[in-house]
Amino acid sequence: MSPLSDLGLRRYPDDPRDPFRAWDAADEYLLGELGRLGGPHGTVVVFGDRWGALVTALAEHRPVQITDSYLTQRATRANLDRLGLPEATLLSTQDAPPARIDTLLVRIPKSLALLEDQLIRLAPAVHEGTTILGAGMVKEIHTSTLALFEKILGPTRTSLAVKKARLIFTEPRPTPVASRFPVRYTHEGLDLVNHAGVFCADRLDIGTRFFLKHLPATVKGQRVVDLGCGNGIVGAFVLRDNPDAEVLFVDESYAAVASARANAPGPAGFLVGDGLADAEPGSADLVLCNPPFHSHQAVTDATAWRMFTQARRALRPGGELRIVGNRHLGYHVKLKRLFGEVTVVAGDPKFVVLSAVRRGPR
Repeated sequence: MSPLSDLGLRRYPDDPRDPFRAWDAADEYLLGELGRLGGPHGTVVVFGDRWGALVTALAEHRPVQITDSYLTQRATRANLDRLGLPEATLLSTQDAPPARIDTLLVRIPKSLALLEDQLIRLAPAVHEGTTILGAGMVKEIHTSTLALFEKILGPTRTSLAVKKARLIFTEPRPTPVASRFPVRYTHEGLDLVNHAGVFCADRLDIGTRFFLKHLPATVKGQRVVDLGCGNGIVGAFVLRDNPDAEVLFVDESYAAVASARANAPGPAGFLVGDGLADAEPGSADLVLCNPPFHSHQAVTDATAWRMFTQARRALRPGGELRIVGNRHLGYHVKLKRLFGEVTVVAGDPKFVVLSAVRRGPR
């Protein structure tokens, strides 16, 4: 296994201005420990790989990657191709895992619900000879994290911290556990399904609640995009109240789009992808968006900026981008740079709803 620093790994999209690396100390710690144990054996499964760092480092073992992120899959393919390494099997969290797992490597995801769901899915493939190693930064590993490994996979202990990273060691004694996913609840008469890993899986977040009160009054016959759709409730409300609208639900999360598909109250389009990167210019009348301001544990507005740029390109002249965001994020500044004019639709002490209309080519 080559040191990660020697591989030239890149995130996706590959932006030279991106200040973040495609790996961290937890990846290095895990690979070092795996080497000390003699390396992986048999069928190798990597869950939660951030940007393909682990899969790329272990490419000669033909690992299976399981991720909820389309962008992670794109980064993994790009890193493998750039280095001329063998292809890996790339699965989403909605796919069936391998029937037998001999080496299981887990990068702890931000969502505890996603971790729970995937450990339950993976447990039937684990056997007494399986090597199980988890890894994360200290701030990502909690008592609840260790409890899930213990409950689902077997007796668990953790390592000392090295460079603010820790390892999880589990002795494989899997116990059948009934899954509580997907979660179901009702909001204003709409029955909703949330697959594990979707933001605010057990309830509707307060930002989206505020946004739902300030959607356009009518979008009759319009082409509407729910960009970064999450469970799709924004697009679902639009479709419920405007059944003749053409609604496209877009997210880079496989679990999110699966949730949106279950929640849409009528025919619609669904896309797991890099936002509107491949959308035809002028193909949308209205884009609705509640942009994230985290990339894994990093706080960044890079994703929001990319979504806003994609939306402007996809909108027809006169088309509208309407967003909700925390006031302190200052999205109006970025939108003004892109669109020239921004209108405050509504606000409260925490959130603001902004509207930007595409006036034409610039």
